[in-house]
Amino acid sequence: MEQQSPPHVYKKVLVIDDTEMDLAVARIAMRKYAFAMDVVLKKSVRSGMEYLESFQENPEELPQLIFLDINMPELSGFDFLELYEQLPDQIKRNCIIMMLSTSLVEDDHKKALNNKFVSKFLNKPLDRSKLESIKNEFISKSAA
Repeated sequence: MEQQSPPHVYKKVLVIDDTEMDLAVARIAMRKYAFAMDVVLKKSVRSGMEYLESFQENPEELPQLIFLDINMPELSGFDFLELYEQLPDQIKRNCIIMMLSTSLVEDDHKKALNNKFVSKFLNKPLDRSKLESIKNEFISKSAA
C-alpha cells in the first residue's frame, strides 16, 4: 500500500528575500514539512509587489502567508510594508506577513512588530520548529 504524504498546512506562501540561500532553505523546509503546497520565491520588494498586485481581481489566489526579509538592497522589508499599505483591501485582508531577519538590532524587531501588517518576527533560517509555531498560531486564520 502506498503511503500518502501529509496534507499541506497552507495552499500558497510567498517568500521575499534577496539571498538565494535563504530562499532555498525556506523552500526546502516548507516542502519537507508539508507546510505549503506552492512556495513562491521573489528576490526583491518590487517583484513581490508586482506578484501581489497581479491578483487584485482574484484575491482567492493570493498567498496566505508572506515571509518578508528586512534587509534587502534597493528596497527593504520596511519599504515593502509602506507600499503594501497602499494596496487594495482585498489583497491586504488575505495575507499574513511574517518578518524574517538575521538582524539582532532591537529597533528592527520593535519596528516590525509595531507595524499593523506584521503578525510575527522570526530569525532566519526557517526550520521545523518555526514552521510548527506558525502553524499552531495562525492555522485558524488562514488554513487551506
